[in-house]
Amino acid sequence: MRISLDWLKTLIPTDKPAAEIGALLTGSGLEVESLEELESIPGGLRGVVLGTVLTCERHPDADKLSLTTVDVGDDSPRQIVCGAPNVAAGQRVVVALEGAMLYPAQGEPFKIKKSKIRGAASEGMICAEDEIGLGTSHAGIMVLETELPNGTPAADYFGLGSDTVYEIGLTPNRADAASHYGVARELRALLRQPCHLPDTSAFQAPASAAVNISVTIEDDVACPRYAGLLLENVHVGPSPEWLQRRLRSIGLSPINNVVDVTNFVLHELGQPLHAFDADQITGGHIRVKRAEAGEKFVTLDGLERSLKAEDLVIADANGAPMALAGVFGGKTSGVSEATTRVFLESAYFGPAAVRRTSQTHQLKTDASFRFERGTDPNMVLVALQRAALLLQEVAGATVAAPIVDEYPAPVQPATVRLRLPRVERLVGQYIAPERIRQILTDLDIVITEENLDEGDQATWLLTVPPHKVDVTREADIIEEILRIYGYNNVALRPHNSASFLAKFPNPDPEVTRIKIASLLSGQGFSEILTNSLTNSQYFDKEGEADAALVRILNYNSIDLNAMRPTLLHSGLEIIRHNINRRQRDLKLYEFGKVYSQNENGKYQEKNKLVIYLTGNAAGETWQHKSEKAAYHDLAGAVQQVLAALGFGGAASQPVQHPYLAGGLTLLVHNQPVAQVGAVSASVLKRLDVTQPVWYAELDWDALSKKYKPTLVAHELPKFPEVRRDLSVVVDSNVTFDQLRQIAQRTEKKLLQSMNVFDVYAGENLGAGKKSYSVSFTLQDFTQTLSEQAIDQVMQKLIQQFEKQAGALIRK
Repeated sequence: MRISLDWLKTLIPTDKPAAEIGALLTGSGLEVESLEELESIPGGLRGVVLGTVLTCERHPDADKLSLTTVDVGDDSPRQIVCGAPNVAAGQRVVVALEGAMLYPAQGEPFKIKKSKIRGAASEGMICAEDEIGLGTSHAGIMVLETELPNGTPAADYFGLGSDTVYEIGLTPNRADAASHYGVARELRALLRQPCHLPDTSAFQAPASAAVNISVTIEDDVACPRYAGLLLENVHVGPSPEWLQRRLRSIGLSPINNVVDVTNFVLHELGQPLHAFDADQITGGHIRVKRAEAGEKFVTLDGLERSLKAEDLVIADANGAPMALAGVFGGKTSGVSEATTRVFLESAYFGPAAVRRTSQTHQLKTDASFRFERGTDPNMVLVALQRAALLLQEVAGATVAAPIVDEYPAPVQPATVRLRLPRVERLVGQYIAPERIRQILTDLDIVITEENLDEGDQATWLLTVPPHKVDVTREADIIEEILRIYGYNNVALRPHNSASFLAKFPNPDPEVTRIKIASLLSGQGFSEILTNSLTNSQYFDKEGEADAALVRILNYNSIDLNAMRPTLLHSGLEIIRHNINRRQRDLKLYEFGKVYSQNENGKYQEKNKLVIYLTGNAAGETWQHKSEKAAYHDLAGAVQQVLAALGFGGAASQPVQHPYLAGGLTLLVHNQPVAQVGAVSASVLKRLDVTQPVWYAELDWDALSKKYKPTLVAHELPKFPEVRRDLSVVVDSNVTFDQLRQIAQRTEKKLLQSMNVFDVYAGENLGAGKKSYSVSFTLQDFTQTLSEQAIDQVMQKLIQQFEKQAGALIRK
């Protein structure tokens, strides 16, 4: 939002420097993001003064040049060579002194230098209007009629002061400051000096009229107040220079005097207005109503829009829309050069209704920006009167009828109780009641009752004006007090303390995440961060919408129209991007949320850790050839993550994942926590990924919940471990994990670990058979194992393998 300091000073006169005002506004919550110096004309006529031509003689060496002496307020006159045909002694003129930079109406800027022209010294230039950018005429020098002394800056004579424009980063809750008057109200409290509304005392309207526009509000929730004024004898044309300058200073382009006045009042008072061509209002009647679903409406930008049943429209007597209420006008009812009768609208629309229409039709206007956040219903008539007076001045308009003001249920101010001790408790510093009273008064918050005793707390009853839409609770009142009192004025105590201390989670999820991220990064994986929005077409099957998908109602791009139900696809987009740039060997991981909705329509979000592996597992060296990444490369990384979280030796079962073609699901305490496998060819084809990708998805919520960062130290064993090997022939559908579980159930004391070091399948074993070569590590922490004890354990294992897995032990 742009605010002009010159404009602001018409509402709150102040001599404070622009930078100091900017600092005050930033400190109160209206952050000034930048200050820009604006000049009425480039250069601001610096170095250009008024002077008097004392003498004027023909140049001895040039027929068309004159040799003059000019008094510019210095100790002695200056000699200036002038080529204008109309220069003469006794004239008051505009003189550019040596060093002045001039910006002509046409051509490049140039600097005035001391020079010799045909042998005669020249110490400046007597200027024509085009040479200093004030006009286009070059017929002769400017001749003035003024009593101002010589040496007076020309900028003062022409009224060309500079202006400072603030760019304010307005937060959504500060709708009360979305105008010059709103900022002036803020400065009133900060500077403790009065501000004022524009004077509308000269406004007069006839008590009655033969012809007027009537108004009916058919939805008083979406439109609590609607006012309008009929103007006649309107002459549509260009706005005067002062009005155009005001609008340009805040980045608006002048259109015509009627539209410019509505824009001027909007940015001055924060109340949007709309001007209708009164002759286009069929039946002389306005209906504020909901649109008919599907009806067509052409807006001012020339686009035909299909309206929704929830759109609030301004319609004529027949119900035909003339404007989208609070958002955009219609093409046929707008003001044109042929307009002579104007109906000026000033209304208070409900924020929800305006926002819904603005979002549905993707129309963002200055009016909708303010209505969506909440305007002041008490400013409706003030803005209408202000605009009428301006149109009388700049367009010759006359007020043809009394104001129409439909306000069936006036908006009531909010009532809030303020406990004075509560102020000190939340602010952290004592603020005197009289200072609090002053701040509240400056913010238009009225103290209606005082000294209400509620136990040991003195309490005030406050009435908050409607323009402060975000102030509804005691905490909001205290925030208002603190803003004006000044955050920087709250002293830091030697020992900070709080009356409440939250319990910190154990373990800290962020610390756990960093631990695992460091582990993966140490293994050569790179962390990525992808968009939570994705393309719904990835998940819709054969035109059938995925019911569990969380869709965005008002999306900006078809490629980002849903919340991701999995991190896989966004990760594959990253992989595709890299492969297309010849980066084929990738090891990636990401922590992120996924989103879904259940059968009851309730939304859910879950945290996941995903890992990707594609291309070569390791680069080629003189010692080792490069090898393609395989399932076990990724599964090993996942096992290390689980081990780091204290979940070593996870059980497994065949994977069941809609986007994986084979793999395993890993379980901790019989709960699935990770799925590891190859991304299916159909998914890779849909994402245009041209090489295989291994993918692991870990349930980070479940792992974090079960993780207990307790370190258990064990004394180094005093007695040696023993290794024994077996070659176990089983059916091809028996997994090593099944054998491991059988072994762990059979021997829980001495069996420390087991590992498969070879897998064989061939004709020698027979069809449907395979052989696992398995090593077993046995150890007793209390004594050295005897051969008899070792043989007993191995015999038990062999028996259970044969019994439970149908195994054959190869001798």
